Amino acid sequence: MIGSFATVMDLLVEGEDVFVGPTLLDSGVRTYGGQLLAQSLGAAERTVSDDRAVHSTHSYFVKAADATQPIRYRVDRLRDGRSFSQRQVVALQNGAEVFRSLISFHVPEEGLEWEEPITIEVAPPTSDQPYTDYDDLMESSLPVDERPWAGRVRPIDVRCINTMKAPQGQPVTEPQRMWIRVHGQLRVDRAVHNAGLAYLADTGMGAVILLPHGHGWQDERFTVASLDHGMWFHRPTRADEWLYFVQRVESTSRGRGLASGRFYDLDGHLVATCMQEGLMRRNG
Repeated sequence: MIGSFATVMDLLVEGEDVFVGPTLLDSGVRTYGGQLLAQSLGAAERTVSDDRAVHSTHSYFVKAADATQPIRYRVDRLRDGRSFSQRQVVALQNGAEVFRSLISFHVPEEGLEWEEPITIEVAPPTSDQPYTDYDDLMESSLPVDERPWAGRVRPIDVRCINTMKAPQGQPVTEPQRMWIRVHGQLRVDRAVHNAGLAYLADTGMGAVILLPHGHGWQDERFTVASLDHGMWFHRPTRADEWLYFVQRVESTSRGRGLASGRFYDLDGHLVATCMQEGLMRRNG
């Protein structure tokens, strides 16, 4: 069974600039980071005028959130200028802060355009190419008694072009590449598709930082947790159409790792960039 993105974004209004996110079907112990990113953006979007679109978010995962409990989002209106608006969103669960985000919106305007051109040299996921399903990959890494993988219910379609699975101890330093989209058809609404991009942006970003050291996802010798996340929205796109997502490990040191992610549309245009730092602490 797979969930609905509309359900993810069905925020209830509790008071002035206060919204409550639904309790979702994801049975994992921790709330998926993309849910926090998307719902906080959706809450902030409701407090800005329609002429403004998000251009950047800077977020901190303060404390692990319980996936079985609703989350309250409090929006602070920091500034509304002629061209830009800034919002702070604080996510609370049982009275404790679990997440905080600074989000900036911009009135789109004409300007200079440049991007490093790329050619996507792999077949799209609609072809006969036998790509690896991300859910299957994640589930195969779990002990039998912990299956099925809780993330299967998330409304995300992912096809891995190369996988983050390698023999134990073998370093993997090449970029991780995948086709990714929000499952189902989204309504024609710029804010909805930007929230969809934010929802996708946490997929695989926590696990990738262990790969250069020959350790894979769910390696019990390490504690891995997302610390912070930054995202920049460059060009309009549809989150329910296939996007080419390329992840790179930039650096690991002092118990932390930094990964970057770039989203391209089918024509090779860079539509969004994200950066995420994670904890990678050896247990014991």
